[in-house]
Amino acid sequence: MTTKQIVILAYAGWLVLLSIVAFIAYGVDKRKAKKGKWRTKEKTLLLLSFLGGAFGGFPAMLVFHHKTKGEHWYFTVVNLLGLMIHTTLLILLIFVINF
Repeated sequence: MTTKQIVILAYAGWLVLLSIVAFIAYGVDKRKAKKGKWRTKEKTLLLLSFLGGAFGGFPAMLVFHHKTKGEHWYFTVVNLLGLMIHTTLLILLIFVINF
Protein backbone atom coordinates (compact mmCIF):
# COMPACT_ATOMS: atom_id res chain seq x y z
CA MET A 1 0.00 0.00 0.00
CA THR A 2 1.39 3.39 -0.95
CA THR A 3 1.65 6.41 1.30
CA LYS A 4 -1.02 8.17 -0.74
CA GLN A 5 -3.44 5.27 -0.26
CA ILE A 6 -2.78 5.24 3.48
CA VAL A 7 -3.42 9.00 3.72
CA ILE A 8 -6.65 8.72 1.70
CA LEU A 9 -7.89 5.79 3.81
CA ALA A 10 -7.00 7.57 7.06
CA TYR A 11 -8.76 10.75 5.94
CA ALA A 12 -11.82 8.83 4.74
CA GLY A 13 -11.87 6.94 8.04
CA TRP A 14 -11.72 10.24 9.92
CA LEU A 15 -14.67 11.56 7.90
CA VAL A 16 -16.73 8.42 8.51
CA LEU A 17 -15.97 8.35 12.24
CA LEU A 18 -16.70 12.04 12.77
CA SER A 19 -19.86 11.83 10.66
CA ILE A 20 -21.21 8.98 12.78
CA VAL A 21 -20.37 10.90 15.97
CA ALA A 22 -22.00 14.07 14.60
CA PHE A 23 -25.16 12.22 13.52
CA ILE A 24 -25.51 10.66 16.96
CA ALA A 25 -24.72 13.96 18.73
CA TYR A 26 -27.41 15.83 16.77
CA GLY A 27 -29.91 13.05 17.50
CA VAL A 28 -29.12 12.95 21.21
CA ASP A 29 -29.32 16.74 21.45
CA LYS A 30 -32.73 16.74 19.74
CA ARG A 31 -34.01 14.06 22.12
CA LYS A 32 -32.77 16.06 25.11
CA ALA A 33 -34.37 19.22 23.71
CA LYS A 34 -37.74 17.46 23.55
CA LYS A 35 -37.37 16.28 27.15
CA GLY A 36 -36.16 19.65 28.43
CA LYS A 37 -32.85 18.21 29.63
CA TRP A 38 -29.23 19.39 29.47
CA ARG A 39 -28.18 20.12 25.88
CA THR A 40 -25.03 19.77 23.85
CA LYS A 41 -23.36 23.14 23.27
CA GLU A 42 -24.01 24.57 19.82
CA LYS A 43 -20.31 25.15 19.25
CA THR A 44 -19.66 21.45 19.88
CA LEU A 45 -22.16 20.42 17.20
CA LEU A 46 -20.79 23.05 14.81
CA LEU A 47 -17.20 21.99 15.43
CA LEU A 48 -18.04 18.33 14.79
CA SER A 49 -19.60 19.29 11.47
CA PHE A 50 -16.84 21.65 10.42
CA LEU A 51 -13.99 19.25 11.24
CA GLY A 52 -15.40 16.51 9.01
CA GLY A 53 -18.68 15.36 10.48
CA ALA A 54 -20.90 17.32 8.11
CA PHE A 55 -21.60 14.13 6.16
CA GLY A 56 -23.50 13.01 9.28
CA GLY A 57 -24.45 16.40 10.71
CA PHE A 58 -26.34 17.69 7.69
CA PRO A 59 -28.48 14.54 7.24
CA ALA A 60 -29.09 14.52 11.02
CA MET A 61 -30.47 18.05 10.79
CA LEU A 62 -32.96 16.84 8.19
CA VAL A 63 -33.82 13.50 9.81
CA PHE A 64 -34.31 14.89 13.31
CA HIS A 65 -35.61 18.31 12.17
CA HIS A 66 -32.92 19.74 14.40
CA LYS A 67 -31.55 23.29 14.12
CA THR A 68 -33.46 23.84 10.88
CA LYS A 69 -35.48 26.93 11.86
CA GLY A 70 -34.55 30.40 10.66
CA GLU A 71 -32.76 31.50 13.81
CA HIS A 72 -30.28 28.63 13.40
CA TRP A 73 -29.31 29.41 9.78
CA TYR A 74 -25.63 29.14 10.69
CA PHE A 75 -25.97 25.37 11.23
CA THR A 76 -26.95 24.95 7.59
CA VAL A 77 -24.10 27.21 6.48
CA VAL A 78 -21.45 25.43 8.59
CA ASN A 79 -22.65 21.98 7.51
CA LEU A 80 -22.70 22.92 3.82
CA LEU A 81 -19.30 24.57 4.16
CA GLY A 82 -17.95 21.43 5.86
CA LEU A 83 -19.36 19.26 3.07
CA MET A 84 -17.74 21.44 0.42
CA ILE A 85 -14.35 21.68 2.16
CA HIS A 86 -14.01 17.98 2.92
CA THR A 87 -15.35 16.82 -0.45
CA THR A 88 -12.83 19.11 -2.15
CA LEU A 89 -9.98 17.84 0.04
CA LEU A 90 -10.90 14.24 -0.68
CA ILE A 91 -11.05 14.90 -4.44
CA LEU A 92 -7.68 16.68 -4.30
CA LEU A 93 -6.13 13.79 -2.40
CA ILE A 94 -7.46 11.21 -4.82
CA PHE A 95 -6.97 12.91 -8.16
CA VAL A 96 -4.60 15.88 -7.88
CA ILE A 97 -2.04 15.62 -5.10
CA ASN A 98 0.82 13.25 -5.81
CA PHE A 99 3.29 12.11 -3.17
